[in-house]
Amino acid sequence: MDKPRALGPGTTLGMLGGGQLGRMFGLAARRCGYRLVTYGDPADSPCGQISDAGFPQSFTDWDALREFATAVSVVTWEQENIPVETVEFLRERVPVYPSVQLLRASQHRLLEKTAMRTLGIPTADFLRITSVAELQSGLVAFGGAGILKTVTLGYDGKGQAKLSAHDDLAGVWQRFRVSEAILERIVDFDFELSIVCSRFADGSCHFFEPSLNEHVNHILDVSLAPALRISAQQAAEAREMARTILEHFDVYGVLCVELFVDRAGRLLVNEIAPRPHNSGHLTIEACGSSQFEQQFRAVAGLSSGDVSMRSPAAMINLLGDHLGGGTAERWSEVFAIPGLFVHMYGKREARVGRKMGHLTVLADSSEEAARIGLAARARLFGAG
Repeated sequence: MDKPRALGPGTTLGMLGGGQLGRMFGLAARRCGYRLVTYGDPADSPCGQISDAGFPQSFTDWDALREFATAVSVVTWEQENIPVETVEFLRERVPVYPSVQLLRASQHRLLEKTAMRTLGIPTADFLRITSVAELQSGLVAFGGAGILKTVTLGYDGKGQAKLSAHDDLAGVWQRFRVSEAILERIVDFDFELSIVCSRFADGSCHFFEPSLNEHVNHILDVSLAPALRISAQQAAEAREMARTILEHFDVYGVLCVELFVDRAGRLLVNEIAPRPHNSGHLTIEACGSSQFEQQFRAVAGLSSGDVSMRSPAAMINLLGDHLGGGTAERWSEVFAIPGLFVHMYGKREARVGRKMGHLTVLADSSEEAARIGLAARARLFGAG
């Protein structure tokens, strides 16, 4: 893949997808004088609201994609469910980053896990499943329990089921309605980490501090950085895993590696995200260059910013279920908290489990930042 060429302020950047990750990318790029055109979502989408122009057409509208390609100088994406054929079509007309090979692997859990193993990167044990009989024998091989996942389109706990050999496996397989799935051995993990990283035209790789992540109902709830529970050796291992992935897939841009740390202290890759990540939102305030600034710098052929932390921080997600009691008075109290930053994504409809925004808190320690942020979110509920 050709390396990104340097593009100065005034250049128009193209974004595939109109969600909150695209919005925060656009805000970072616009602050530095770049223009933004969004493809694939309407004008009132989170990213569409801050774009100079937009194409709300589908990802297989080839005429619209041709027009989009002529309106921008480089293209990137904000979510991994962009069809690979769309990216390949655009690449014939305009540079697209970070890597189509990375996108393809991240869309298919079997390809992703196989790639990790090929690179010598540890993952949970896994098996390809194409029938109820294979599911039954796989669960036996994994000691009677495992997690069945679709190979595509699952996120935030969707498209997966924790199973035992005594469950109604025929019924589960029928509900999945797929010809192929992946069964993963359950990892007895101590905690979960993620590391957001970036690679640039000069081949240099840059790493944010790993974040400690806590989930509720399979959705990220809180991220803390620096992750004080990990050792310097574990942090170094996470960086080397991320570097290996960046270089193997010839990435120019940002990706996130999600990891389990098991009871023995070993790091296992759970997933890779070919884009900025929810756990990296705290970098907007906590670091010299955020994950979104790193993304636009990389695809625009610029040098890396400063990714070192200015302060310990925590990110607390705001879901639709957190905002029901959010009166103006309660919001006023939250905005008044020193070191707290409010980010709302401009989504019009609040639904249970839908990410509507987040809070970032800077404090003397990441644990203290998380305590302050969780108390602030509870206040929006009407508690505290």
